[in-house]
Amino acid sequence: MGLEIRDATLGDLAAIVEIEKLAFTTPWSLRSFQRELSLPFSRLTVAVADDNGAKPSLAGFLCRWLIAEECHVLNVAVHPSYRRQGVGEMLMTATISEARARHAAFVTLEVRRSNLAARQLYRKLNFEERRLRRHYYGPGEDAIVMELRLDGSAHQGQL
Repeated sequence: MGLEIRDATLGDLAAIVEIEKLAFTTPWSLRSFQRELSLPFSRLTVAVADDNGAKPSLAGFLCRWLIAEECHVLNVAVHPSYRRQGVGEMLMTATISEARARHAAFVTLEVRRSNLAARQLYRKLNFEERRLRRHYYGPGEDAIVMELRLDGSAHQGQL
């Protein structure tokens, strides 16, 4: 399977919303994604899979903000048919490369404490768990704030 990472378009939104609904119990709305496409500091990228000549399909997406020295990953999801095939890692790697090219000092994100697969991927990419946000995703659903320093410095105060 070949993958291409590119900027999302309005034509991608139906597939993005479908993946969002499959991935999350409280998904973002179509309007939320439309808003992200209109913000000058927001980027929404997609991973398009070319399955050996079959019609290319959307395998995943990633939404992030790049403001000042921070790249903040807001939302990332992979279609269930493409999970565990490196799609999320490819989306994250492209985002980290873009952040470095734009001279960001760090990349941050929140991840469900219970999402062990995502936490494992982020640790593989050298993110560090910084702090806990209790009930961030609702009662009993904590978030872990993770950070990747791009300037080579380390921070104290890990989780």
